[in-house]
Amino acid sequence: MFWDNVAFVYDIFVNVINRRTHRALREIVGQLVTEDDSVLECACGTGLLTEVLAPRCRHLTATDFSSKMLARARKNCARFSNVDYAQADITALPYETGSFDAVVAANVIHLLDQPIAALRELDRVCRRGGLLIIPTYMNRTEKSEAGTFVSAVGKAGADFKRQFTPDSYRAFFLQNGYSDVTITLAEGRIPCAVAVMTAKGT
Repeated sequence: MFWDNVAFVYDIFVNVINRRTHRALREIVGQLVTEDDSVLECACGTGLLTEVLAPRCRHLTATDFSSKMLARARKNCARFSNVDYAQADITALPYETGSFDAVVAANVIHLLDQPIAALRELDRVCRRGGLLIIPTYMNRTEKSEAGTFVSAVGKAGADFKRQFTPDSYRAFFLQNGYSDVTITLAEGRIPCAVAVMTAKGT
């Protein structure tokens, strides 16, 4: 699997190549959870947001499809005692309906064959009225540096199914029944848009 193969170098992308974006992303997402929240993080990768979420919430369940990414997250976040880790498929989550106060799924929607199925699962496991927090890398326009990045990593083995601009990303959620969606852009070399909406509890 591509993500298993790049787990050992992914922190270089996070902390060096796209550092400005990820610093802004952490600040934005960190403000969205509270100390009483039970939070699910899908596609946690090597712990980019796990490090921010864990000290701000009551309990965090961090998941990823890649076992090697998950192992890196465990290592990077070993200092936190309120985090459980599990390998999980975002389109078939092993959690009861309404289990979490907030659900975070960062930089994964653009990779999925079935993004709508994933969105439904994220909504299902979040309590009604809870928050869905779904950041994803952006193109500023249809032709941008992010597009060049997508092409490069595609050749390396990452399969990007979609490329979004902030407007088309917001439209994706509106088309799937979320009328209150807000988009906040984390600027940087490869920008990231943080989509936030209220879970329908379906």
